[in-house]
Amino acid sequence: MARNPGEGRTIAGVKLCWCPPGKFMMGSPPGEPERRPGEDQVEVTLSRGFWAGKYEVTQGDWKRVIGKLPGELTAELPGGDDYPVGNVNFAEAEDFCRKLTELARKSGELPEGWEFRLPTEAQWEYACRAGTTAATSFGDKLSSKQANFRGKPYNGAEKGPSPGKAAKVGSYPANPWGLHDMHGNTFEWCRDWYHTTLPGGDDPDLSSAKATAARNRDGSYSRSRRGGAWDDDGMFCRTAFRVRFEPERRYDHIGFRVVAVRR
Repeated sequence: MARNPGEGRTIAGVKLCWCPPGKFMMGSPPGEPERRPGEDQVEVTLSRGFWAGKYEVTQGDWKRVIGKLPGELTAELPGGDDYPVGNVNFAEAEDFCRKLTELARKSGELPEGWEFRLPTEAQWEYACRAGTTAATSFGDKLSSKQANFRGKPYNGAEKGPSPGKAAKVGSYPANPWGLHDMHGNTFEWCRDWYHTTLPGGDDPDLSSAKATAARNRDGSYSRSRRGGAWDDDGMFCRTAFRVRFEPERRYDHIGFRVVAVRR
């Protein structure tokens, strides 16, 4: 069992970093620049630690576990084993987690009682914060030297390069727990149904709470996604930023990251 935040291990070819149990304030304070509705702070306790993917799931990971890529490559989503997988819908991302779990159990690498999943919103934000309390894990500003986004820096940060497309995972600095691209590169699916307010309390998991989820204008429901992407401004890469997306849809700037959790 891991003891230190960010401690690493590899399971079934996927590099992971340890996120210890703990308590944190989820969401953004009223004074955070560019904050959005639905970010009001709540206190969350995560009673169990978990392993988070050091990188977004790559095309190489996908081909090794599933086979054919889930959607087409684009000019903004180049092909390559070190690039994030994109054009993946929610069900396909969950299927990857199930098959990765099967592979890891078969190889004996995954401890008894553990499985791979998409993160809940609380797990995702906790891992992104990595013990920090500012607007991003790098502080209250975000430069495009620190994350892959469209180029308009957040809150007066220094402007850096803006490739306008996905970058190879790990091309930008890691957060304090060793996790890369929690800000920018691709949006990441979360397990929860999207609610207008954040879940607080102990180990919140809204993956089955469709009945209380926010309805879209057409009456449908959405899952949550986090992290911002290469085609967004820096403000959308803030730790607390959250947005909905219908689970059956796919887009080249939406991928995911796995977590390994105890059931």
